[in-house]
Amino acid sequence: MRAPSCFPGPWFRRLASAAALAGAVLAALPAEAVVTFRRGNSAEPETLDPGRAGTTWENAIIGDLFEGLTADDAEAKPIPGAAESWSVSPDGLVWTFKLRPGLLWSDGAPLTASDFQFAFRRLLDPVTASKYAFILHGIKNGREINRGKVPVEALGVRVLDPRTLEITLEGPTPFLPELLKHYAASPIPAHAYKKFGDAWVKPENMVTNGPYTLADWIPNDHVTLAKNPRYYDAAHVAIDQIIYVPLEDTAGGLTRFRADGLEAHLGRRSFPPDQRAWLDENMPGQAHVVPYLANEYLVGNVRRPPFDDACVRRAVSLCLDRELLTRNISRDGSLPADAFVPPNIANYHPNPRLDFAGRPLSERRAETARLLNEAGFGPNHPLSFEYKHIATLVGRRQAIAVSAMLKDCGIVARLYANESKIYYTALQRADFEFAWAAWVGDYNDPHTFLYLLDSRAGVYNYGGYRNPAYDALMDVAQTTLDLEKRAGILQRAEQIILDDSAIIPLSFTTHSVLVSPRVRGYADNPANFHRTRWMSLAPEA
Repeated sequence: MRAPSCFPGPWFRRLASAAALAGAVLAALPAEAVVTFRRGNSAEPETLDPGRAGTTWENAIIGDLFEGLTADDAEAKPIPGAAESWSVSPDGLVWTFKLRPGLLWSDGAPLTASDFQFAFRRLLDPVTASKYAFILHGIKNGREINRGKVPVEALGVRVLDPRTLEITLEGPTPFLPELLKHYAASPIPAHAYKKFGDAWVKPENMVTNGPYTLADWIPNDHVTLAKNPRYYDAAHVAIDQIIYVPLEDTAGGLTRFRADGLEAHLGRRSFPPDQRAWLDENMPGQAHVVPYLANEYLVGNVRRPPFDDACVRRAVSLCLDRELLTRNISRDGSLPADAFVPPNIANYHPNPRLDFAGRPLSERRAETARLLNEAGFGPNHPLSFEYKHIATLVGRRQAIAVSAMLKDCGIVARLYANESKIYYTALQRADFEFAWAAWVGDYNDPHTFLYLLDSRAGVYNYGGYRNPAYDALMDVAQTTLDLEKRAGILQRAEQIILDDSAIIPLSFTTHSVLVSPRVRGYADNPANFHRTRWMSLAPEA
């Protein structure tokens, strides 16, 4: 593929791959001139395929590799990405996106509107088995395509010309620019996919359109990205190379950071909560604890007993002291949750809450005993189940505390821990009885939380909850253009899942990150999305 004429010298044109091009650019620089950003990440990614990924730690890397129609600014707010502009029809149903002129894939191939159409169809195709297919269910025929009811060609995405993409929606979606910056809505290089199939994501084959390309990936050690010289804004990308290091253990992450092995650790929890005071005193300004657009909750598998019984789920929920969990276990500024949608969300007025919020714990536990007795459980036949949780320091502490609270109510929770990658796979495959879960908003709207309990949401409806009345309200909200009316409909929906104990809220969380004084351009934000293109590194002292 012929390289753009702005690249100096014919040697660039002989390179066989995007990774080779990025590597050659780095090799051409003196070693001391290569700006390398060593960045801690929450866990080892399972995949870097935007159509198949499903975690925040994959998001961190994919967001540096790919760019959708819209993108994150430094504060995780939506800005023009591959699309330079867009317009919306008066009824809010038809959006027309205009791509930037001259966009290229990292191998020099032109990037066109067809690449977005190809990506959206692939994401929704049930053969792909995408975890995030539901994010495009709002596009005309999207849900029916994902259910295998209609062909992918029926998707409401049309290529009007190489630079113009038209998206027709099932109902008004005022937060669409926020949604389309999600990595699942990234374009896919159709030419590379047709050549390599699923192997297109290997470092030697991967073609990207974002600020960086995939240089190498050593499982459980690091993922290296190199600056993409064909990115349209490459002139303003200051960091040449990123080394992502998976650090699931918070204490280990802090050790790596203190040893000058990392410039930042931007995972969800990057240091143990009990180290906050020490960090503030000895490394002032480097520990950031930020309110998160996220929640933590417990979920019972409602597909089978005993959690198919809403009264059993309620009995467990009544038994928990959420204030104690956040005050004594999390110790990171998290707030006890008596609802599912976090309070710092846009387009909403959170007021649904658990009907027993504020009641004395002794009174609630008396109701627990009554409900369990009515369900056939008691001292001689206690409610007993396996409780899966994530194998982190805070995760273990929290699970022990929850199990102790349940024991006080005569409930036996047998603890079973897994590391992140295995754990979330088990949740998505419904391989659990009762489990801890958490959700980080993919976009700043209550829909990103409430759709999880829609029966059509896919693998992220971990417990398999189904309620036709709830689904109907979600459908009405999707066709409501007035944001105030829509918020009221979503409030009614949230109250249904709280009253039905579809989930058991625990907390509205914070995220804690570590950032070296060398890092410039970092901005705290509730989504904890930090695209490297906005950052730079000051020279080492």
